Amino acid sequence: MSLKSPQQNSGHLVVPGERLGVIEEFVPDSGTYVKDGVIYSKIVGRSLVDLQSRRVSVYPAVEGAVVPKVSSTIIGQIGNAQSDNVLVKIFKVGNKKISGEFGGILHISDVSDRYVTAMNDVCKPGDIVRAKVISEKNRVFHLTTNDKNLGIIDAFCSRDGNLLEPDRYELRCPKCGNIEKRKLAPDYGKEAL
Repeated sequence: MSLKSPQQNSGHLVVPGERLGVIEEFVPDSGTYVKDGVIYSKIVGRSLVDLQSRRVSVYPAVEGAVVPKVSSTIIGQIGNAQSDNVLVKIFKVGNKKISGEFGGILHISDVSDRYVTAMNDVCKPGDIVRAKVISEKNRVFHLTTNDKNLGIIDAFCSRDGNLLEPDRYELRCPKCGNIEKRKLAPDYGKEAL
């Protein structure tokens, strides 16, 4: 989308990552972000171009659209894992399903107040996690589980995919008996998804 004729673009439906203009022409406002001098939409919504103040913004298409923000508690699924971080697909903010698709990153330094040697010791791909958004730098939601109410709320056996059951300080697979460890939330297995 080019803003050569901004009057025509004002009010159009835009999606996250859609180009709205450049910072030489416009001032980015709510619902936008800037990367390499280009202004993009951060949310699904309607673009608003104010020619007098030279501002461009995006208003949510859905009244009360739910998107992650700094200090929000989210529920997501652990995805691709590296040695020092994992990707998280966010699907709830608080107890509300989100509007759109959002991803986050959980770094090993933000998992626990105890020393963690590898991400595999605290979470595995497929696990469901409750975390808090601590930053939104570069349009990536940086997450933490370093709080007593945060951590894995559902974990699955890495051998056969069954839901793991708590057994003292470990998790046990009811089918194969495999024992695994995670950084658990205190209400593990009780969150209604």
